[in-house]
Amino acid sequence: MDNEFTIDEQPVPFVPGQTILEAAKAAGYYIPHLCFQPDFKRHGGCKLCTVLVNGRTQTACTHKAAVGQEVDVNTPELNAMRRSLVQMLFIEGNHFCPACEKSGACQLQALGYEYEMMSPHFVELYPHREVDATHPDVMIDFNRCILCELCVRASRDVDHKEIFAVAGRGLDAKLIINSPTGKLGDSAFAVADRAAQVCPVGAIVIKRVGFATAIGDRPYDREPISAEAESCELPEVR
Repeated sequence: MDNEFTIDEQPVPFVPGQTILEAAKAAGYYIPHLCFQPDFKRHGGCKLCTVLVNGRTQTACTHKAAVGQEVDVNTPELNAMRRSLVQMLFIEGNHFCPACEKSGACQLQALGYEYEMMSPHFVELYPHREVDATHPDVMIDFNRCILCELCVRASRDVDHKEIFAVAGRGLDAKLIINSPTGKLGDSAFAVADRAAQVCPVGAIVIKRVGFATAIGDRPYDREPISAEAESCELPEVR
């Protein structure tokens, strides 16, 4: 096949214009990610999809596939880096998985299992963050936000409402609500919005459905996150 590159020495076909991540998913090959969704402009923010392309680090969600590329994904060094990134995401927020409505369907939690994260490793920051339950149908727990900006991009590019934004930089960066009071209940946000469905963690929670599917029967309770290589969609949680 003319349009072909390799992932871990295995041939992978691609369509011109596809990124490495898109081609890998189409071929059933798992590359970890948190900030990628096929509907949105490529972001390259979380860095979990970092791979080696001909020996150089690149984010697979932004780097275009090309004929003859040699891509390394599953190496001890890359997996150690991904584990460190997941550990940092845990300590930068307040993630208490056993009490979270998203447990068993949370991509961050599933990646912790995937990369055998046994402890946070780094010093926990325990930031002071609020919970916004002012909206009748949706709650936002800022403690769990990992700043993937999926809700920002969904609200801006799909819903055309620009409800969310990220303010500040570095450790001071935070998700904010574009409304007169800064509260979700004072915005045009609706439960049917695309932005209500894209959160990979438990930061945006639909009210009254959190435990309709019991913990133990949820997607990542049944199989690891790497098993969904063929799908770009987040699991549905009820």
